[in-house]
Amino acid sequence: MLSVNSLFTEYASEHGTVVKAAQNVSFEVPEGKLFTLLGPSGCGKTTTLRSIAGLERPTAGEIEVAGRAVYSSSRGIFVAPNKRNFGMVFQSYAIWPHMNVFQNVAFPLEVRKLGRREIERKVMRVLTAVQLDHLVERDATKLSGGQQQRLALARALVMEPQLLLLDEPLSNLDAKLRDAMRTELKRLQREFNLTTVYVTHDQTEALSLSHEIAVMHDGFIVQIGTPRAIYEQPTNQFVADFVGQTNFVGGTVTAVDGAGSCQVRTALGELKALATDGVARDAAVVVSVRPEDLELSEQEIRPDAGDNVIRATVYAKDFLGEYLDFHVKVGDVVLQARAHPSLRTPTGDPIFVRMRAEKCVAIRTDTAPRGGFDANEMKR
Repeated sequence: MLSVNSLFTEYASEHGTVVKAAQNVSFEVPEGKLFTLLGPSGCGKTTTLRSIAGLERPTAGEIEVAGRAVYSSSRGIFVAPNKRNFGMVFQSYAIWPHMNVFQNVAFPLEVRKLGRREIERKVMRVLTAVQLDHLVERDATKLSGGQQQRLALARALVMEPQLLLLDEPLSNLDAKLRDAMRTELKRLQREFNLTTVYVTHDQTEALSLSHEIAVMHDGFIVQIGTPRAIYEQPTNQFVADFVGQTNFVGGTVTAVDGAGSCQVRTALGELKALATDGVARDAAVVVSVRPEDLELSEQEIRPDAGDNVIRATVYAKDFLGEYLDFHVKVGDVVLQARAHPSLRTPTGDPIFVRMRAEKCVAIRTDTAPRGGFDANEMKR
């Protein structure tokens, strides 16, 4: 459906320097799927979205939707934003304060000079979908934050866009409302079968909403994959550190087998782990293991095949309601673990830790999180 190939977007800053906002960005979004650009502020994700929308003019590359080129540097094509039939929801919502709910949604259709009855039918359909049909006459300024977000989404949906572009649409909402709207947004995207590109810095949004995620860093896409692959199989240290929480244990690879596993000599002892691309014997690596993948026990654990079992000491712990945040110490290394509140091991007491090999990921420390990678090679 959407194909972005070798996209570069650069512009001059107010200080006269060149800002390389998007660098060799390539990805594809199948019809009806939600694709997320995830990364920290300034990584190029919003610039990439605006380039797709036509609000930024790229320096080079190709953008096609359903086989139709909307931008091509090699063919000299640049389709104006209003000719692309894309819907876009901004972080600020950008609703019109002098119009009521119905008028806000109807306006794009009036510009297209649709008939009154058709406008009413289309508007009421999307307002019903976003659960605002009972507020058609309310002034836009008198809506709550969540209602304004749904109104902005309804205005984008009413045009029946070929592509829906969402730029951090939930970032202005409080935590509970953001969770509720995330569920609502996912429902609408699936119900309307909308091909969607979503921009966010929020890992929870990306993991829960997306069919596929591209993690960006310094203008580059550094990994593309399903939410589970991005979380469980990061290909570099930046992705492992940015997406969720993790423990890093440095070491040197002592052996690699043909099944994609390796042995790593660390301060914790010899660890078994999954080997990412480029991991070879004698390579310097970090082993990434998520806090929830550290299994804690007061009783001695017998190591099974594929297990890493170590004896530790409880260094600190925090009660966080649904789980306990443990910090356990082995020599000079402190590891974070999550455990059920029923585990009450006092600080200073010994504890046993199991880390299953399939949950430990060895990543080369010299793997730079940047570069013009081929999108198909980055998928896991």
